Amino acid sequence: MWSIRNTYLNLHSKGVILILNAQNPKNLLVSLIVIVFTLVLLSGLSGNVAANQEELVLATTTSTYDSGLLGELNPVFEERFNVKIKTIAVGTGAAIKHAENGDADVIMVHARSAEDEFMKEGWGVNRRNLMYNDFVIVGPGEDPAGISDMSKATAAFKQVADPGGSFVSRGDDSGTNKKELSLWDAVGVEPGGKRYLEIGKGMGDALVQADRMGAYTMSDRGTYLTMKDNLDLEILVQGPVNGGDPVLMNPYGAIAVNPAKHPSVNYSMAMAYIGFVTSPRGQEIIGNYMVKGEHLFFPNALCEKPNFSQYVPEDFRE
Repeated sequence: MWSIRNTYLNLHSKGVILILNAQNPKNLLVSLIVIVFTLVLLSGLSGNVAANQEELVLATTTSTYDSGLLGELNPVFEERFNVKIKTIAVGTGAAIKHAENGDADVIMVHARSAEDEFMKEGWGVNRRNLMYNDFVIVGPGEDPAGISDMSKATAAFKQVADPGGSFVSRGDDSGTNKKELSLWDAVGVEPGGKRYLEIGKGMGDALVQADRMGAYTMSDRGTYLTMKDNLDLEILVQGPVNGGDPVLMNPYGAIAVNPAKHPSVNYSMAMAYIGFVTSPRGQEIIGNYMVKGEHLFFPNALCEKPNFSQYVPEDFRE
């Protein structure tokens, strides 16, 4: 009945090997007790390892999170560097504020003017170009303002303002909100009134609200494509990815928080993260990421010619 000979149990997680050579029930029972004790001990050790695992705090935009891109990108980095990434997904303005407060180690955002101010004030260092997509203007299929297929975003905004179309704004100081406000400013319109709704939330919420109201909004292409099957909104004005207005280009950058401002930040891991997402492997993941057969982001960190403007504010002069 008890004829077990040379039964082996390998516990590879900690390099422990227990050899069971049980020829009778008593020896087998002792061996099993040893196994259980060892497993409990190793479980405790594993818990301590997890508790002591290094952490990197990434403050980024809702578009990188809601689109699912970070779900593809971050686990590869976490495994390679044995680190846990804590993601704060907010608008660009809020992400930058987290970094200024020392509550983030690295940011991934998409508003170059705000990024430049962040660096000018000394909060961020070692900025890198990362990727781009574009903005699109979406609205109900019946298109009451008649902006469908307009070639200029400013003309579309003016048309929405004049004849009576409703517009939903994120109103959250995000990169998308900053771009939207710059377009209103370009056509000399001060947005407001009953037909202009600022919700103070992310892109997904703005799309849902516009869908409910039959209103227009401006979205990054990635978030719209991720959600479009659940919306009755259509792309009415294209950005440059599909041959539309170049003013709707939407570039992203990654910036480490300056350790001279906040010595407690995980600067070395922040630089490792920037190095990873701008490396051939990171850029490959970004370029290959698709939703419903469409690319959401286009990598642009790698280039043969020098591009020093990515590292400093665009108006920087010696």
